[in-house]
This record gives sequence, C-alpha cells and structure tokens, in this order.
Amino acid sequence: QVQLVESGGGLVQAGGSLRLSCAASGRTFSSYALGWFRQAPGKEREFVVATSWSGGSTYYADSVKGRFTISRDNAKNTVYLQMNSLKPEDTAVYYCAARLGERPKMGLQDYDYWGQGTQVTVSS
Repeated sequence: QVQLVESGGGLVQAGGSLRLSCAASGRTFSSYALGWFRQAPGKEREFVVATSWSGGSTYYADSVKGRFTISRDNAKNTVYLQMNSLKPEDTAVYYCAARLGERPKMGLQDYDYWGQGTQVTVSS
C-alpha cells in the first residue's frame, strides 16, 4: 500500500506560480512511477504529467508543456509539481497518483494509488 497526500494548492492570479507537493508513505517510493492528474468542474480527470521512478522518463500533456515541471526526491518520498505561467484554464483539483513499475503512464487506469487532491484556482 502507498498513501499519497497532496499539498500546496491555493488561489493565484493568472501568470503566477504554485508548487504542489505529494508526500508518499508506505512501500518503497522509488519503485513507483508517479503522475499528476487534474479534474476541472464538470470535466473528466485528465493527465498532466508523469515521471519514472528514476526520473529518467517524463511525459507532459501538451497543455502544460513548458510551464509545468515535475520533480521527485526519493529520499524524502516526495514528488513536486512546479506550475508557472498559470492560466484560468488550469483551475482544477490536482491529484497525485502512483503505479508500481518503472514506466510512467498517461492513463488513469494505469495507476494504483491516488491522493485526495488539492484545489488550484487561477483567477483572471
């Protein structure tokens, strides 16, 4: 079992930045690929970014490429999502997810564990 707890969400103006954190507990963190997903009101949960357990492979959604950066610190069992140049359309609940294995995936069904989510609101 892996428990994931997100933090760092909040209200920010368009063009601003936020850094989300996802702290993991349970099994060996470094054995898991990690991802961030988001869900806006009235919309389905969508892929944002995912990274391998080593950090060697990373995939970004086109909508966030160049603005968001994922990083992980396996020693601290924490993954981060640095979000810059935020837009109102980035408003959503952001979820951290983990899957056992090296390869990062972009599908919701590929992940075994989910956090409770943290709200990000970007005002125009």
